[in-house]
Amino acid sequence: MIHLNTPASFLLTALIIFSAIFGRYVLFSWSFWWLFKVSMKDQFAHRAVQMRPRKPGQDRREIGWSLLTSLIFTAIAIAILLAHQAGYTLIYTDVSEYPLLWYPASIAIVLFIHETYYYWLHRWMHKPGVYKLVHQTHHDSITTSPWTSFSFHPIESTLQAIVIPVLTFVIPLHISAVGLILLIMTVSSAINHLNTEVYPRDFNRHWLGRWLIGATHHSLHHTQFRFNYGLYFTFWDKWMNTESPDFHRLFGEKTRKPTDVPADTLPKELSHH
Repeated sequence: MIHLNTPASFLLTALIIFSAIFGRYVLFSWSFWWLFKVSMKDQFAHRAVQMRPRKPGQDRREIGWSLLTSLIFTAIAIAILLAHQAGYTLIYTDVSEYPLLWYPASIAIVLFIHETYYYWLHRWMHKPGVYKLVHQTHHDSITTSPWTSFSFHPIESTLQAIVIPVLTFVIPLHISAVGLILLIMTVSSAINHLNTEVYPRDFNRHWLGRWLIGATHHSLHHTQFRFNYGLYFTFWDKWMNTESPDFHRLFGEKTRKPTDVPADTLPKELSHH
């Protein structure tokens, strides 16, 4: 167990945590970008949901905001570590402390609560006065990329970051379950902002796929603004009737074989943007 009882140990721990958070963002963002934009560009070119070119310097700005986001995440992680060492959190390290079934159940509960919190937070952030102050930074990326996944205003970064740490005070979570949840968050965010659909044809109607957000689903949020507020899952959008009516058609267009789709096809609902 790391103890933060000296300035040197505190700084070293902070550096390690920051390196893990920012490094994870860079690793997954770069990996998805390279895999689908470079290595498999020809196979996935027709799946890009790109309505307009990205702005000059957009990658650099997104990485800059993501660096600041990572610093905020680091500060919150340090606070949780201090609280854990003082005995305030319910994070545990011995997997036998709870029934084995609790491990996957705890992850599912946290993901559901996180999804619920984010959906309603996201809708609130789209209120006109709030949007300009908190959420406009993220929407500066109308055409997204994996680098967009952590590109937030500091207020939004803080609001997004607090929910899982708060849950560690009320829900027993194995330390590895916390890490797995954070990994799911990072991978999901990179996929959702990739702007290239990676899921297979008809996955949007599959018993599992219909509940998962992907690049087509989230790209519609960045271009239409008033639909598709979810984080990991589509169920709140379905329940609250905020899923874009264009999603299934556009998903079908993006996942057809290249020979079935004209090269200059432009999704009709976005052509006016």
